[in-house]
Amino acid sequence: MQQILVAAAIALTFSATGHTQNYPSKTIRIVVPFAPGGNVDINARAVAPGLTELLGQPVVVDNRAGAGGMVGGEIVARSAPDGYILLMASNSVYSVAPNVFAKPLYNPLRDYTAISGITNVPFVLVIHPSVPSKTFKEFVALVKTKPGQMTMATAGTGTSNHLVGELIQMSAGIRMTGVPYKGSGPALIDLLGGQVDSHVDQLTASMGYVRTGKIRALAVTTDKRAPLLPDVPTLAEQGLKGFDATTITGLLAPAATPRDIIEKLHSAIVKVTAQQTIRDRFAALGATTLGNTPAEFGEYIKQDYAKMQKVVKDANIRAE
Repeated sequence: MQQILVAAAIALTFSATGHTQNYPSKTIRIVVPFAPGGNVDINARAVAPGLTELLGQPVVVDNRAGAGGMVGGEIVARSAPDGYILLMASNSVYSVAPNVFAKPLYNPLRDYTAISGITNVPFVLVIHPSVPSKTFKEFVALVKTKPGQMTMATAGTGTSNHLVGELIQMSAGIRMTGVPYKGSGPALIDLLGGQVDSHVDQLTASMGYVRTGKIRALAVTTDKRAPLLPDVPTLAEQGLKGFDATTITGLLAPAATPRDIIEKLHSAIVKVTAQQTIRDRFAALGATTLGNTPAEFGEYIKQDYAKMQKVVKDANIRAE
């Protein structure tokens, strides 16, 4: 009996090894849990062509928006752990939404395996040019004269954009009416059209419109000014001392995905993000490329989840 069990174990080992050695043998799908045009979508579409070339199979982007990123997040969490369905996720997906929603559709610490962080990007508070404020302090003063009348778009209830926007309002002692969208892209479209007054967005998505003057940047959320917006002060410089918020976007796989597949995907991501054209593309949008290890990215997610858990509790932010 013992010999039979040993033989069976060896057979299973060789079978699993053979399966991962043949990976990938078909199309890989990267689920973006937001509508096209936002930071997470930009990340996915930037790296997909390079991954296609390195892995030898098509890597396609699949936008599945809804519930602050949880609709797309659940799709990947419930998928087979075979490396063919991956998740492009930001803090909204792995830290904020699971803490904000009363009944989260997945547990980010249990249901995913980290592959690699891809970019680090600051948020920027942007307004429509019809809003007369030229500085954050002027904007705060204006909002206080119109409590609840001015609007702030979000990339969706329970997203990091939403949470950072709420924290800005709490810290500044102002209140605007929130307008949730299914991603930063649709929010930006309405901001450009003047349907909403303001938006807290990742710099990657808003940078082009700021440069052309279609929207106005009042502040960045990091502790230092963004190199691409040297004339735009931080929130800390404008009265919100200690304010610091960024977005880390990266690639996740379903839990229990074989280690060989994770390592192969990680190696490919590192090679793609090391390409100068990719680095230049992200830098032009205000993002810094990462390419950290699965362990490093996984540890960051764990720490950020705990951090956001405390913020959500302290601020009493909850969505159904």
